[in-house]
Amino acid sequence: MKYVALFRGINVGNSIRISMSDLKELLEINGLKNVSTYLNSGNALFESSMSSNELMEFIEKILSKKYRQEVSVLVKKAKEIIDIAEAIPPDWNNDESQQTYVAYLYPDVAKPSLIDQLPIKKEYMSIIYKHKCLIWNIKRTNYNKSHITRIVEHRSYARMTTRNSNTARKLAELCS
Repeated sequence: MKYVALFRGINVGNSIRISMSDLKELLEINGLKNVSTYLNSGNALFESSMSSNELMEFIEKILSKKYRQEVSVLVKKAKEIIDIAEAIPPDWNNDESQQTYVAYLYPDVAKPSLIDQLPIKKEYMSIIYKHKCLIWNIKRTNYNKSHITRIVEHRSYARMTTRNSNTARKLAELCS
């Protein structure tokens, strides 16, 4: 089965640094097939006979062993990645006038009610829950008013990994 691994918090700010070529090699020598990576922020596509949950545990374990640091990873089936990208409204983009992001949610926080728990101002943005993800769109003029940056204060923040709409759509294209 084809999967996408979404690595949380690598190669950004003061986080752990992992080159995509090293990541690809590590996944291949540990038995994953047809491995490719996309962008330095940590997206890997591969094939495996294991389940998503087994893969999450397996990949986190091999990364921890190699880098001696915890690296969180969310694994989604290729079909899920495609469904998520298709759920992004076509006029929601990441450009000069607006920002659109997908927050891929770990299973323990993937609930539609999460939207109401976040410390955001929904009147300044559009946000939907689809396929165990939050998808939001903010006009750049409303960015600060939306309080979107305050989601880092919420307990669920450590259990999500975000990609802009361009990346989400590209990952879906790579899964096709």
